Amino acid sequence: MDQPTRQRRGLLIVLSSPSGAGKSTIARMLLESDKDVTMSVSATTRPKRPGEVDDLDYHFVDDAGFDAMIDEGDFVEWAPVFGYRYGTPKAPVKDALREGRDILFDIDWQGTQQLEAAMGEDLVSIFILPPSMNELEHRLRSRGTDSDEVIADRMSRAASEISHWPEYEYVLVNRDMDQCVAQVRAIVAAERLKRTRRIGLVTFVRDLIGPAH
Repeated sequence: MDQPTRQRRGLLIVLSSPSGAGKSTIARMLLESDKDVTMSVSATTRPKRPGEVDDLDYHFVDDAGFDAMIDEGDFVEWAPVFGYRYGTPKAPVKDALREGRDILFDIDWQGTQQLEAAMGEDLVSIFILPPSMNELEHRLRSRGTDSDEVIADRMSRAASEISHWPEYEYVLVNRDMDQCVAQVRAIVAAERLKRTRRIGLVTFVRDLIGPAH
């Protein structure tokens, strides 16, 4: 009898942070622990890296193809990042919302602003902060994949990215990865229960108490 109370619109869950603050790891852990969340697959102009699969990791397109998608209005949001462009295709997002599925976005503040403008009521925005700038630099260096020049560039961009934290609904400090993931999961659980997203409640309550009320 209580099935209608579980019907809801999907969520658009945004995770943003400066590079090295842990959002990609948090996203992976959330996806592994919650089968109802799927990752948004962005289109990008950057080259495919070893091991990446087209249409699974990204939709890899050239500049002309990306321009055509912009002209056709195919993106919910798009933004330049580190010399390349990234964009979220519109059709899969709308399908997921309608079907009550949740999509996770690993995008920056520029993409978040555009996504909020287009899909504001369905957006749950979370910004991840590092515990300190020293720790952020340590995490970047511990990857062992970036040159000193790249790390310096990422650190210089970090302060600018962090300055946009007040634009997000939720702000978490990633001192402990497991604890931060637990906090993200708690946010998602609460957002799923919001009255405005539970589209079956009106019918359920009307049947529960009768039309006279």
